Amino acid sequence: MRNLTSVETSNLKALTEHSVSLTLIEPTATALKKGIMDATGPVRRYLRNVNAHDYGLQGQGAKENGVQIDSEIILSNESIETTTSLYRPKAKNNGGDPRIWIYGLNSHTNANDIIGLIYQNKKIYSINLTQLPVQELINSKESNPLKEIVFEIDAKENEISDELLALLIRIAKNGPIPSMVDADTSVGRTLETALGIDINSSKQPDYKGIELKSFRSTRSNRKSLFAQVPDWDLSQFKTSKEILEAFGYHRESDFKLYCTVSALKSNSQGLSLRLDHDINQLIESSDDVAISDFAVWRLEKLHERLLQKHKETFWVSAESLDIGGTEHFQYTLVEHTKKPIIAQFDLLIEQGIITLDHLIKRTPTGGAKEKGPIFKLKDGALDLLFPPSSKYNLLL
Repeated sequence: MRNLTSVETSNLKALTEHSVSLTLIEPTATALKKGIMDATGPVRRYLRNVNAHDYGLQGQGAKENGVQIDSEIILSNESIETTTSLYRPKAKNNGGDPRIWIYGLNSHTNANDIIGLIYQNKKIYSINLTQLPVQELINSKESNPLKEIVFEIDAKENEISDELLALLIRIAKNGPIPSMVDADTSVGRTLETALGIDINSSKQPDYKGIELKSFRSTRSNRKSLFAQVPDWDLSQFKTSKEILEAFGYHRESDFKLYCTVSALKSNSQGLSLRLDHDINQLIESSDDVAISDFAVWRLEKLHERLLQKHKETFWVSAESLDIGGTEHFQYTLVEHTKKPIIAQFDLLIEQGIITLDHLIKRTPTGGAKEKGPIFKLKDGALDLLFPPSSKYNLLL
C-alpha cells in the first residue's frame, strides 16, 4: 500500500479517535476494472480478528466455497446497499490467493484511493478516506450514514468503560479503603476486591475486557505492562532456574535474582537487552563472554501480549493514607488508554523507556519461582506508547 496523504491520515485519525477499528485497502486500476482485489495480510487478519471471516479455513473456488457478506458503501449523504465477496480462486500451486470484492465499489472509487473497511452489525462498511470529508461528516449537525455508524461504534465501545468508571467513582466517594495485605501489590488487590474481581494470575484483562493497573500516587513507579517468559526453544538457557543459577545472589536467607534489565547499559549483574530487527527478536545478554546471549523473545509474541493485555486499560492512581496504623487507599484519578502503538514498543525498549524485571527466587526444594519477567514502562511515558488518553478525577 502507498503512503497515506495528510488528508487520508487525518481522516483515519478522526475514525480511530471514535474507537473505530478498521483495515485499509487500495484498489488499483486493474482491480477496479476486473472487480477483483487481493485480500492483503492486514485485511485477512482484521476480518479474522473481528470474527467476520477466516480465509485460512476456506476452500478454493468462488462458487463452491465463496462467502457473501452484506455490505454498505458509505457516501457523504447516503449509503449504497451491496455485497462483499470473499473467496480463494482455484489454483494448483499457491492454494488460491485470497480475494475480496465489494460489488459496486468501482462506481464510487478512483484507482489507488484508500478505502477503509469496517465490520459492524455483521456488515462490511466501506469508506473512501481519499474522497470523503470524514471529520466534517462526523461533526455535522445533520444526520448522515458515516456519523450514524461511527457514533454507534463509539457508544458500544465505551459501554463497558462507562460502567467501570461509574463503579470507580462510587468506590472513591465512599472514602479510603483499608489495605487487604501489607504488600506493594495491595493497592491493586484492594481495588479489584472492591470491584468484586477474583484475584488470579490470568493473562486476560481484569474487568470485562478492560485491564486495571493501580499504583500509589506518592511513588514514581514504572508501570507494569505484562509478564512473558522467553521463547525457550530459541534461548541458550531453557528455564528460569538456569538464569537464576547463572546470575543469582544471596540476600539474607534467599537466593534470588531481582533486577531491572535495560537496553541502554548493563546492570550490576552484567545483563542487558538488545533488539535484532533482522530476525525480529529481543535478546538478553551477559557481559560474561562465556555466556553472552542467553534468552530470546520473538517480537511478534511480545506485540501480541501487549495488544492482548492493553487493548483497553484503566490506570488508577491512589493516595496512600495511614489510618490507625493501617494503610488505606483513596482512589483519586484514572487515565484511560486504548490500543497501544505497536511500532513504539520496540523503539521504547531501545530507548530504555521500557525495561524488563527479573523476579526469580530459589524455592525450598531447590527449584525456581519466577514472577516475571515483567516488562515495565517508565513513569510518565504512557503517551509514548498509547494514542491520546482520557483522564478522570474520581472525586469531582
